Amino acid sequence: MDKASPNLMKEINLNTVRRAMKQHGKATKPQLAALTGLSVVTIQSLMKELIELGEVEEDALIPSNGGRPVLNYRFNYNHSLALVIHMNELQVEDIVFVAVFNLNGDPLLNREYSFKDIFNRKIFYRMLDELLALFPSIKVMGIGIPGQSVNGKIIVSSHQELQGVELAGELERRYGLPVVLENDVNAAVSGYCHHKQTAEEQCILGIYFPEKYPPGVGIYLNEGIVKGKNGMAGEIKFLPLNVDWYRAMTAEVFIETVCTIVQTLSAVLAPDQIVIYREQIDVEAWRSGWDSYQSTHGLPSAPEIRISNAFYEDFKEGMKWLTLQALEPKLQNQL
Repeated sequence: MDKASPNLMKEINLNTVRRAMKQHGKATKPQLAALTGLSVVTIQSLMKELIELGEVEEDALIPSNGGRPVLNYRFNYNHSLALVIHMNELQVEDIVFVAVFNLNGDPLLNREYSFKDIFNRKIFYRMLDELLALFPSIKVMGIGIPGQSVNGKIIVSSHQELQGVELAGELERRYGLPVVLENDVNAAVSGYCHHKQTAEEQCILGIYFPEKYPPGVGIYLNEGIVKGKNGMAGEIKFLPLNVDWYRAMTAEVFIETVCTIVQTLSAVLAPDQIVIYREQIDVEAWRSGWDSYQSTHGLPSAPEIRISNAFYEDFKEGMKWLTLQALEPKLQNQL
């Protein structure tokens, strides 16, 4: 096997120290050497570079058992920031949530906008211009949308304003920043699994039933989202259910429809767990309806089913996590 080049080895070591500092927040050179397995001499050289890059700062001197004080180093979590924008139905109103997070996941700003207002292009770009001027350390944008995109162009969405919009490309060209564009249900189930620290081999499904739009499914398997061809996995509004998702339906019809969807997905994917997201749902009526449905529709492997009204929280957590992942250090040099 060929040996790694000196530049590549340096980059690997630099990323190793970055991760150690990010995880622990503060450390001395001897502590970093113990954490990374690198020599103190190597650590000293790498820390000098990280300080020049602004990623690490010198902290206080620490007494050393009667010897010379040891310099402590502090990780600069604000060196790179993530701008996260996600759109969600909240109490039947369409809201755009905007947040700025540092590398520790701490929110530095939270704002809310009406969907109708924000998707006027002039207003949208004025908002982004203001935020990027206020936080010049923003290095990536994350956009969570109610729809699916192919090569950055939104081709399926319950919001007509988003149909056909090449949102990621527009933003990348205008601001020169990478853009993470993700479907709302995919982001929510990612956030749920990240928060719950789901086992690697588990299959988790998230089914989101908005109050006034068609539902969607996120499929989480092997620590990632199953997207299918053109990212269209989970577009269950195309199932032949003879349901008009844009019209109100009785509780009985809704529960029967959900049971049919859960049965279908369970038979095809055999998930370990299904999370049903719905703001307004009678949990007891659902469980009674599902038990009755199961009495005549068996499954070889029944999933654990959870009812949740925390779609917004999981969506937000997922978009934050996915966007911050884009700021994780990656190797630039090759073997």
